[in-house]
Amino acid sequence: MVLTENQKLSINSKSENILLVEKLVEDVCDVFNVPEDYYGNILVAVTEAVNNAIYHGNKSNPVKQIDIQFRSRKDALQFTISDQGEGFDHSNLPDPTDPQNLEKPHGRGVFLMRKLAEKVEFNDNGRSVTLEFKIIAN
Repeated sequence: MVLTENQKLSINSKSENILLVEKLVEDVCDVFNVPEDYYGNILVAVTEAVNNAIYHGNKSNPVKQIDIQFRSRKDALQFTISDQGEGFDHSNLPDPTDPQNLEKPHGRGVFLMRKLAEKVEFNDNGRSVTLEFKIIAN
């Protein structure tokens, strides 16, 4: 894959397509010389967003698409993940660090995105999320 400043990847809502997203993140991080520690943050946050789009947004409907848009800025990398679901209220999520939620198998994705990205912005009623990562010089 030859990367440009703007790159778009569209996938069907199938868990095996996460591999394509991982490859995109790997390619982006290679091109922009992202340090390995920071690469892990980007990989986890972006794959969490895509997993949420697959399972929660598109309800694992393989006919529905997820668009992953990559943009490079002067000092940042941005990934926007959009699904075809009904959206959700991102401002009213249970705290996964609350003791009553620790054993629950779900509910950590948005929390992780917010911890790992410098900026997280939801749009289109929660159907789209933009993750921004500052470029760290080696």
